Amino acid sequence: MKYRRWQIGAASGALLVSVVVYAISSAEPVYKDILDTPAQMSKLAPVTLLNSVVLAGKRLIAVGHRGHIVYSDDQGTTWTQTVVPVGSDLVSVYFPSEKNGWAVGHDGVVLQTTDGGINWTKQLDGRGAAELLSKYYSSNSSNEFGASSLQEDIKRYKEQGPDKPFLDVWFQNDTTGYIVGAFGLIFRTSDAGKSWTPLFDRIDNPRRYHLYAIKPVGSDLYICGEQGSVFKLDAAGYFKEIKTPYTGTYFGVTGTPGALIVYGMRGKVFRSSDNGSSWKSVETGVPAGITGSTILEDGRIVLVSQIGNVLISDDNGVTFKHLKVEKTLAAADVTSINKDTLVVVGFRGANIVPTK
Repeated sequence: MKYRRWQIGAASGALLVSVVVYAISSAEPVYKDILDTPAQMSKLAPVTLLNSVVLAGKRLIAVGHRGHIVYSDDQGTTWTQTVVPVGSDLVSVYFPSEKNGWAVGHDGVVLQTTDGGINWTKQLDGRGAAELLSKYYSSNSSNEFGASSLQEDIKRYKEQGPDKPFLDVWFQNDTTGYIVGAFGLIFRTSDAGKSWTPLFDRIDNPRRYHLYAIKPVGSDLYICGEQGSVFKLDAAGYFKEIKTPYTGTYFGVTGTPGALIVYGMRGKVFRSSDNGSSWKSVETGVPAGITGSTILEDGRIVLVSQIGNVLISDDNGVTFKHLKVEKTLAAADVTSINKDTLVVVGFRGANIVPTK
């Protein structure tokens, strides 16, 4: 699967315009790498594809298509687009505190804000990530984790170019965090993203499965991905694989202390009450992928699907009920403003959904 795209045309001209100009003038088209091209400002940014949404303090922040980042200070009634230094699709956003946040996406992009999402800077992209992998494992090729076996993978990543996305980001605090992505990409920072350390040798993922989500549940940190893969961080700092009863893709992980939940393709949801040692299937009645989740202030667990289902559990994920939604939105993610109000984002922007 290819994730890379290019913008064609002089300045901000559309593809159609640049093709006409080329036919008339015979001039060479101008190719601009979207890693070096700021996201275009558009009045439609709040109502086009948004992939992830968070609440940072009292501000809602959502990221999505072609580098669009929008925020709302009136609980989702109106949205303002911010200036973003890249035009790559953004997939996930996370704020460990009100002011400090990170967004990640296609082409290995990692963005940071320190002012609550108003201004963003690029910390990393696929070009830099490939260099970090090569440099780190070349200098640590004889370490105790046998990193020399990773050289072929790293060589291939460099040769293929910066086309691989980061798919999720999570920070423990304002300095320590993780990013995960396609083909097993995983990095950690302990200095707020000034530097990143690859963790290929610290996860039980030799097949380089795509890693879709990273999130804490209770006192443990989990990663989930394709082929039914789930990993749990142990005391030694190693992500050890946990066996699950499903071989399809998991898009996310959520839960409360004593209730670990993974969800993914075809409406599949599995629950563990013993930190992943055993699992039970949870019936959802949803035929499509479960794509996002959040925990309400009162502890209820919310899931959303690709076809607009909103599911709520008030018994720690043992059962889920379908919430009646006035305006169905094909959903990518969900967060809550309070226990009575959800914000669901997807193909048509953001939708405010009451929980009552």
